Amino acid sequence: MPNQRLHTNNRMSQIVINRGTVYLAGQVADDLSAGIEQQTRETLAAIEALLAEAGSDKRHILSVTIYLKDIDAHFAGMNAVWDQWLPEGVAPARATVEAKLCEPEILVELSVVAALPE
Repeated sequence: MPNQRLHTNNRMSQIVINRGTVYLAGQVADDLSAGIEQQTRETLAAIEALLAEAGSDKRHILSVTIYLKDIDAHFAGMNAVWDQWLPEGVAPARATVEAKLCEPEILVELSVVAALPE
């Protein structure tokens, strides 16, 4: 089966599905005036919606890369929301880095790789 690309433009796809694996483009919040907790909640909601569209869910996340604007200021707040969102026993491989993001108001961006349920 060829790979599937959803929400594609000339630069990127929001979802790529290939051989039972779902790759999501980096996701950010809609309300960039919000603090780290709200931006994290909105970003995780966007991830849930895209995973559902792809036929997967947060229980099947394999890997996450988290980009924070200021790791010292935002790591604890992001983790507080993350810890409430993620079901127990399904923690993915994860990396968190500080990064200069594409817009100064973005505090957090997440890139996700998930499996399709068998």
